[in-house]
Amino acid sequence: MKRRAFVGTLAAAAGVAACSQESASSGPAASQQTFRWNMVTSWPPGLPGLGIGAENLARRIERATAGRLKIQVYAGGELVPALEVFDAVRAGTAQMGHDASYYHRGKVPAAQYFTTIPFALNGNEINAWMYYGGGLKLWRELYDEFGLVPFPAGQTGVQMAGWFNKEINSVADLKGLKMRIPGLGGEVMQRAGATQVTVPASEIFTSLQTGAIDAAEWVGPYNDLSLGLHKAARYYYYPGWHEPGPLIECIVNKEAWQTLPEDLQEIVSTTCQAINLDIQSEYMYGNAQALHELMQQPDVEVRELPEDVLDLLAKHSSDVANELVARDPWAKRLQDSVAPFMKKSTANQRVSEFSYLRARMRLDDAS
Repeated sequence: MKRRAFVGTLAAAAGVAACSQESASSGPAASQQTFRWNMVTSWPPGLPGLGIGAENLARRIERATAGRLKIQVYAGGELVPALEVFDAVRAGTAQMGHDASYYHRGKVPAAQYFTTIPFALNGNEINAWMYYGGGLKLWRELYDEFGLVPFPAGQTGVQMAGWFNKEINSVADLKGLKMRIPGLGGEVMQRAGATQVTVPASEIFTSLQTGAIDAAEWVGPYNDLSLGLHKAARYYYYPGWHEPGPLIECIVNKEAWQTLPEDLQEIVSTTCQAINLDIQSEYMYGNAQALHELMQQPDVEVRELPEDVLDLLAKHSSDVANELVARDPWAKRLQDSVAPFMKKSTANQRVSEFSYLRARMRLDDAS
């Protein structure tokens, strides 16, 4: 009886092995295929938050796929210029990119909605709109025309208004100001009398130091400190009216995307969402630490923009957005999606986030 049981066990094991082998061999060959991709980014090498986040994205995808999808990450300028990620991925020079959608506003004006709009959605709101308000569906429909598949893959939270080599005491101080500021925010500053300048992050410090520009916004304390911008300009203004919640994109070449089996596609999608949260959390923590350090610097003055300046910028922001919507059908579709949600969210945050923070700050001031 023992002998028969032993033989039966062997037969069962052989049957399971045969079924496993048959299942593996009968499945699609692509499911066992390995892929090697390149990811180009807009970020300086090793940049905290965005740069490291792109590297983490690639690393986590490789681990989750057990090495079936390996991604080589290139910093801005290493494989393609920092501001040409969109074109490189579209052309297939790289299969994946990590940048901000408003960098290619000249090609896709409406894409700016997927990074940030002045005086509009903050970080938590844009995530909510993306995942539950139809934003991601609209984004993919728009980018499909360019052979790209986009994913939210990073979030910096409310940024700073920027570093200035002169005081901003009134709207008159904006006249003639040469400022590095991309997106719709740059167009708003131009209407306020400034000159918009676009340079990649790697050139901001030198441009400020040499006087090629008078002011620059980059991200916020966490990244600005790492670039040493406090050594090139004295005045650090807030709030980041132009970028209240900038979203970072991961874009994938559509043809490359379609070569991936479904399980790898799901891993890429899920990992992008995880990195989106991870980067947002890193900035929340890192900005608090870095701002504390900057405020201890004797040559740095952290200041709030005057109300008349913010009022003027808000007016120009409304004009710029309305004109964009009037001339671009895609911008109108996005505005029609964003506006109703933002109105409801503002009412909600007035009695939740804003009310709570105001109460907490009163306690902090009292202590």
